[in-house]
Amino acid sequence: MGDAQVSGRGRPGGSGSAAFGRPLLSLALAGMMDDVQAHAGAVYLLAPGESVLEMAVMAGLPRTFAAPWERVGLGSPVPVAQAARERRFVWVGGEEDMARLFPRVAVVLPYPFALAAVPVATDSTVYGAVFVTWPGSHPPEVSDRERERLTAAGDRLALRLERAVAEHRTLRPEADLLAAWPGTPVADTLGSVEAARMVSRLPYGLCSLDLHGRVGFVNAAATELLGIPASGLLGGRLWGSVPWLNDPVYEDRYRAALLSLHVTSFVALRSPGDWLSFQLYPSTTGLSVRITRARAVAELDRAERRPGGPSSLVTISQVLSLAGALTEAAGVQDVVQLVADEIMPAVGCQTLVMLGSRGGRMHVVGHRGFEDPELVERFDGLPLTEQTPGTQVLTTGVPAFFESRGQLDRLYPAVREVPGTMAAWAYLPLIASGRPVGTCVLGYAERHAFPADERAVLTSLGGLIAQALERALLYDAKHRVAHGLQAALLPSSLPSLPGFEAAARYLPATQGMDIGGDFYDLVCSHGRASAVIGDVQGHNVTAAGLMGQLRTAVRAYTTVGQDPEEVMSSTNRLLIDLGTELFASCLYLRLDPGSGRAVMARAGHPQPLLRRPDGQVRVLDLAGGPLLGIDASASYPTTEVKLPPGSVLALYTDGLIESPGVDIDEALAALGRRLAETGDRPLDELADGLVEFGAGTTARADDIALLLLRTRPEN
Repeated sequence: MGDAQVSGRGRPGGSGSAAFGRPLLSLALAGMMDDVQAHAGAVYLLAPGESVLEMAVMAGLPRTFAAPWERVGLGSPVPVAQAARERRFVWVGGEEDMARLFPRVAVVLPYPFALAAVPVATDSTVYGAVFVTWPGSHPPEVSDRERERLTAAGDRLALRLERAVAEHRTLRPEADLLAAWPGTPVADTLGSVEAARMVSRLPYGLCSLDLHGRVGFVNAAATELLGIPASGLLGGRLWGSVPWLNDPVYEDRYRAALLSLHVTSFVALRSPGDWLSFQLYPSTTGLSVRITRARAVAELDRAERRPGGPSSLVTISQVLSLAGALTEAAGVQDVVQLVADEIMPAVGCQTLVMLGSRGGRMHVVGHRGFEDPELVERFDGLPLTEQTPGTQVLTTGVPAFFESRGQLDRLYPAVREVPGTMAAWAYLPLIASGRPVGTCVLGYAERHAFPADERAVLTSLGGLIAQALERALLYDAKHRVAHGLQAALLPSSLPSLPGFEAAARYLPATQGMDIGGDFYDLVCSHGRASAVIGDVQGHNVTAAGLMGQLRTAVRAYTTVGQDPEEVMSSTNRLLIDLGTELFASCLYLRLDPGSGRAVMARAGHPQPLLRRPDGQVRVLDLAGGPLLGIDASASYPTTEVKLPPGSVLALYTDGLIESPGVDIDEALAALGRRLAETGDRPLDELADGLVEFGAGTTARADDIALLLLRTRPEN
């Protein structure tokens, strides 16, 4: 993103600043939608001082449709955040695109519609982003005209916001745009009266819903079928006024119709046995609903219905979106980070503490939002027997909500665990597999009421967090075991060699168990020094166990005085006798400090690099044999190499130079250049630099082992 600023500080505002006389954002959004014939959209602005996008104004659809994304972190995997973060046009051509590119959004909005998101940014500052949507009938590809018009409109809006900042003008709150679409014909009064008379004579039910789902008109047949008088329907939401329609599945059909502008339908049971068919005909101004008795109703798929479930689809949307985010967490800190990035903006809290239990006491798993980390230490180490909201929630599994500090003080007058200057708190039990694994504490900067539906949402989120945390705790435990095993199998330190310095590094693959079959060792025996490096096929526990056996075998054969070619042949036969069906590469060398020479034997291993004292680096072309474990009769010829004083010998495994899409010869040449440029540095610093250079920033599918030997300069 270069030197461009991504910050909410550039948002127009501030006390005492002049205000816009016209609704800037609403007019800009309406113009963008009209220009490309989109049917809905929203403008997001970066929150002051935060990396969070806040919805400023929405058009064409009720804001509840985008409730899970009222506030989204700049790093969130949603189109509007990506547009702002990467400062580019983002296109989603339909359901398949959404599922592939933004699976979290697709889980919540599995409907056919197209979407474009554009950044609102100047060369120096990102102010936010805009998205617009089209019905499912839009072609899967965006046209050049649509792309150009939307991009230009986003740039124009950014310039106006930049000018507003320079002139210290602020944006007034703007209402969402839900008025009739421009150009919609309006019938005259006489025509409207006659239309109402005509509808009243029809034998089936008809009602009209606005974009919020509120009933604006209902005929007599509809009231009879629904069993509710007109006075009980007009002005209310259909599924809120009719008890047996108070099911999220039915509201979902309304959402699907408005987002896709496709006709949708469903069948519902009115007790005791009347099945009614509902057909929803959407437009940009609302929906017309046709209600009839179902003539033949197949067995209704009850699995799609949730009787007694929450009546608000906002609740379901939030839970589904955040559940998708939590499935991506691996370790405990991943869970903490995702909760901070995804859940905190969604629920509007300012601080977060996640607690666990260990040895009868609470401990802090992670936290966010505290300026002074020492405040969080009040949680750490509290006995579970102490009467505090955190311990009570953790031990009982019952959530606790405190709308104000006064409410908390009345219930827990001696509490000392609540840190910071927050004014309200939600304590959520984290229960997985029927047992408590921790407590999640959300803090709010201002007094906060927790109505029943919000408490239900937060409690549901607590269950999702608990499952993710339980998986993460298990992952971290396996991670610790893997690292402990790896540490036990590799040398804890390198012996001091006469005439040589040595340094080694091991880096596990980023995919798998963080344990592998790469190994290295230095052995001093009978006044001679030997070095070995190898790579057992695979990076799992089996490979690591075999690596330990090979390293032990090499050390044993060296100790009894075998020559390099004999050590390699003996190790090869041992690997075949073990019957593991795994192969290994290996490079073994015997050092002679007196003559400054090394005798090397190689079994299918990458050729080492030698940096001479003058800085020149060359690849040593060593003779060798096949991989260990293939041919019991294989021989491994040796090569003698002179090591002048001050030279550096680099032994490594293939993970240092191999990565997907990279030519291995080019990677080896680049490694040689790095060794030539930095070879005079202290050996530990040189080892760190080479491993960092080889590892790069991408995911590694293989382990890396590196062993450096430097001949001491002559005095």
